[in-house]
Order: sequence, then C-alpha cells, then structure tokens
Amino acid sequence: MADQQRADARRNYARILAVAEQEVAAHGADASLERIARVAGVGSATVRRHFPGRQALLEAVFRERIESLCARAEALADAADARAALLDWLGGLTEYSASARGMAEALVQDRLVEPEQVSACSVKLEGAIEPLLRRVAEQGAVAPGVTAADLVTLVTGIALATEHHSDPAAEGRRLLDLTVRGVSPSH
Repeated sequence: MADQQRADARRNYARILAVAEQEVAAHGADASLERIARVAGVGSATVRRHFPGRQALLEAVFRERIESLCARAEALADAADARAALLDWLGGLTEYSASARGMAEALVQDRLVEPEQVSACSVKLEGAIEPLLRRVAEQGAVAPGVTAADLVTLVTGIALATEHHSDPAAEGRRLLDLTVRGVSPSH
C-alpha cells in the first residue's frame, strides 16, 4: 500500500510539474496555482503538499527546464551535423526563454533564489553546450571567438527584448535567426 501511495505521489508531482511548465509558458510567473491543480486533475492541497507556494513551484519548473536543456545539449553533442545541432539547441533555449516570462525575476525578487543561483544556471547551460560548440568551431562553422557564454547571453538578450511582444516565441525565433547569420553564417 505504501509503495502505491509513493507511486501516486510521484505521478502527481510529475503531472503537476508538467502542467505548471505549460501554464508558466502561457501566463509567465503569474500562472495560477488553482488552475494548475485543476488542469493536473488534483486538488489544490495536493499541489501545496508538493510545492508549498508559487515560488517553490517556479523553482521546480525552472530547475526542470535547465536540466532538460542540459540533457538535450548532451544528446546533441555527437550529432553528425554539429552546426544544425547547435542551432536546434539554441532554438530550444530561445523558446524556453520566451516562455519563461518573468520567472527568474520572480524567483530572485521573492528571494527564493539568489541572483548567483540564476547565474549558476547560465554557467551550467554554458558548460552543457560547450562540447557541441567546440565541435562546431572545429568544423569552421562558427565565427572565431564565439563562446558558450556569448550564445547564452545573446538568447537572454533576445528573451528580454521580446518579453512584451505579442508573440515572444515567434519574435525570439526571428531574432535568433538574424543573430545566427552573424555568429555562424551557413556555408
């Protein structure tokens, strides 16, 4: 019986987190906990049991997406077309950044996450994409001197620039494509 309860709790946690990701993507850091509970098919008490407040839920969504992006970079590291793999990953980072409207700011503002932790996430992303960027550079498919930190910073700038756009994801993608032409012109 206890194993069944733990399994149910794990499924509820995963379902709540998946719905929270979608809601944060749609509504930013102000996503409604009540709506998340309703869409996940659980009671608000279940959400609070797993995530005592909005900040805890935002932190879990933030951490989950960072881990997912790092895993994606690792999966792409050995792709035959390193440039296409890098552009795919940058597109995913741009999409995530556009969908995470206000999340990092909300976490820092509420002092749940220190600014250094947000910076640590950038460093983690940079480290994850570094092997792929190195392969792209070896193939001569990126401008000399481009670093992983440069790429993460560019995507962060795009996310900030498009935050209040009517379609931040589409505008982010357009600006990323424009940026890529300068960073890694196709041959």
